[in-house]
Amino acid sequence: MRLTAIKTTHPHYPFVEELFLAAFPESERRPVEAQRLNVDGNARFRCYLLTEDDDERPLGFITVWELDGFYYAEHFAIDPTLRNGGYGSRVMQHLLAELDRPLVLEVEVPEDELTRRRVAFYERQGFRICDKDYVQPPYRTGGASLPLYLMVAGDASAELPALEDVRKGIYREVYRVDC
Repeated sequence: MRLTAIKTTHPHYPFVEELFLAAFPESERRPVEAQRLNVDGNARFRCYLLTEDDDERPLGFITVWELDGFYYAEHFAIDPTLRNGGYGSRVMQHLLAELDRPLVLEVEVPEDELTRRRVAFYERQGFRICDKDYVQPPYRTGGASLPLYLMVAGDASAELPALEDVRKGIYREVYRVDC
């Protein structure tokens, strides 16, 4: 598995952007222009193209923020034609092995079969729920907040900052919300 940090000039960026738009509803993603600005110009943000080691065919993408004391995985998607092929697990295993600090992500409250399966997927990758009272701020002015859970995984010797500091870091850097 290869994770390659890319910019919008990369030949496979159109694949990433199409998958981003298809995989995430408007309420769960920022506008495309704002996403492109992060990809090209935000030093804390990385957009990783996912490919096999011996093949340049794109499999998916993951976006990761480097925040104070932890990493935050914002969007993660595998090409729909390749889902349930073990790629998601391989990506998470590879990413967690490379990171020197805990990895935090948001996940929907497990209220139906699909959301329960998502939480179970991340639990199988070593994540645990660390905050059930988290609320995702809206990506757009006038948008609705979403009740979500925060999950965390990573090196047990690397201490996760206090949950309030994690929330504030995500709000400030990712959502541009003053805390």
